[in-house]
Amino acid sequence: MLTTHDFVRFPLALNENPYGPLPSVHRALAEALASMNRYPEFLPHRLPQLIAGRIGCPPEQIVVGAGATGVILHILQAVVPTIGRAAAGSGAVRVVLAGPTFDGYPLLTETVGGRPVIVPLMPDGSQDLAAMAAAVDERTGVVVLCSPHNPTGTRLPQHELVAFLDLIDTRIVVILDEAYIDFAPSDQRVDITTLLAAYPNVVVVRTFSKAFGLAGLRVGYAVAAPHLAARIAHWQVPYGMNNLAEIAVHACYAAEDELNERIRAITNERDRLSGALRRLGYDVPASSANHVFLPLRDVGHARRITGAFDRAEIMVKQYPTGMRITVGDSAANDAVITSLAAVGG
Repeated sequence: MLTTHDFVRFPLALNENPYGPLPSVHRALAEALASMNRYPEFLPHRLPQLIAGRIGCPPEQIVVGAGATGVILHILQAVVPTIGRAAAGSGAVRVVLAGPTFDGYPLLTETVGGRPVIVPLMPDGSQDLAAMAAAVDERTGVVVLCSPHNPTGTRLPQHELVAFLDLIDTRIVVILDEAYIDFAPSDQRVDITTLLAAYPNVVVVRTFSKAFGLAGLRVGYAVAAPHLAARIAHWQVPYGMNNLAEIAVHACYAAEDELNERIRAITNERDRLSGALRRLGYDVPASSANHVFLPLRDVGHARRITGAFDRAEIMVKQYPTGMRITVGDSAANDAVITSLAAVGG
């Protein structure tokens, strides 16, 4: 089956891992194909136990789903209609988020009957926490924070995150999207077990699509206080997680050294790409993810870059204010640098 990837040389639009599954993970998946005539668990138990053991929390705090997107949908299904019934007559439940961000948030919010309230990013690509807090009102049911942020790659310092959470009523669920957390330095990551103990209205969302390279298998999970996790899990679809997901996650955890080496390769390329673009005159925010954000001066500048990328067969994600470029392998990143050098910063 053909996809958009088949029509471009450098597909750098979806923040995918540029490499295939780790060799040991590939072998485990190949061996598992012989048992694909068997159903997975009716509702997932083994996979949450596996993830819980890895991150150090009880399994009743883990909810798995079809990628981070599937988990986010279940969170919104669990929260938005419930808040809506409690606030009947006051209009649609509001979901406050920074924008631009992952396209799924406004789409899924509207799918469950909510109303996205988008707060513009700061000029440096960071989330405007003061403005987001000010946007919260009695109709707000959910607030979304991303760290590292998509599409800018900026990270929320822990003290800023905690100060923000102190301002939010505990009836409001705060989604902390950490889809790209594996690309951030370990000393810049929040201890989520401590965080959830202090703020039981927080739900941390993570995925195996990015650093782990399992985007096609659709494996994501949420970590939440047990009572909130149970509400979210209520929306899981029977047989919704395939057998390969559990096998792949187990194999990834067993290949930690291989995984860390691959993450280092991607972050080294990210830093090389960011540095090269800054030297060309582009004001690229410091990224803690596997992508960089390229701010654009005006429409004419955007068109020139788009034309250069089209000629080089480079596909990126475009926004009104800039472009998100996934960090690819060295050849892909060289193509980006060469194309942008020809346009000028």
